[in-house]
Amino acid sequence: MAKLLYVEASPRKQRSASIEVARAFLAAYRAAHPADTIETVDVWNLDLPAFDGHALDAKYAALNGVERTPEQQAIWARISELARPLREADKLVFSLPMWNFGIPYRLKHYIDVVSQKDLLFTFDEKGLNGLLGGKKALAIYARGAEFGADSQTPAAGWDLQAGYMDLWFRFTGITDVSAVYLEKTLYGPDADRAAREAACAEAVALARTF
Repeated sequence: MAKLLYVEASPRKQRSASIEVARAFLAAYRAAHPADTIETVDVWNLDLPAFDGHALDAKYAALNGVERTPEQQAIWARISELARPLREADKLVFSLPMWNFGIPYRLKHYIDVVSQKDLLFTFDEKGLNGLLGGKKALAIYARGAEFGADSQTPAAGWDLQAGYMDLWFRFTGITDVSAVYLEKTLYGPDADRAAREAACAEAVALARTF
């Protein structure tokens, strides 16, 4: 029995293209893997702490070998609890829209909070070591434009959405990564519906062997 963690990053819910595709994937996944468990993290409903001076003091206390104060221990306990689902899951699924060519700020906040030494990564004199190695991941990307090489917004210069997530996967040690791309959602209702249907079909097929 495997654990799948689904991280939802769109606040649009019933109107969201990325969530529509993710729900199609999850329905097919449940049918194909009935013994597995699925946990959902909606970053818009999480009580995310501000990663402010107090959190930074807690972070650097450990990095410098200094005992944390009770206040710092409480802050780090909350951060560790937020990271726990990512650490415990065998498989990760992210559904995320593109915002200003990148990821939603709420997802970035979540990633910034949980991506800490000895939680999702560590390092030594040889370099960085991700702690999520051995997990599978799927990213479902929704974007209003087209990012092909011949478009006005080619991925090489404009796509900071998939580029950022690919970097984060590598940083945390995840190398088995799949992606579903849902583009042209702002090209009118016909293009939007066609893109959603194609991405849903791709996600359903992927779910059977994920």
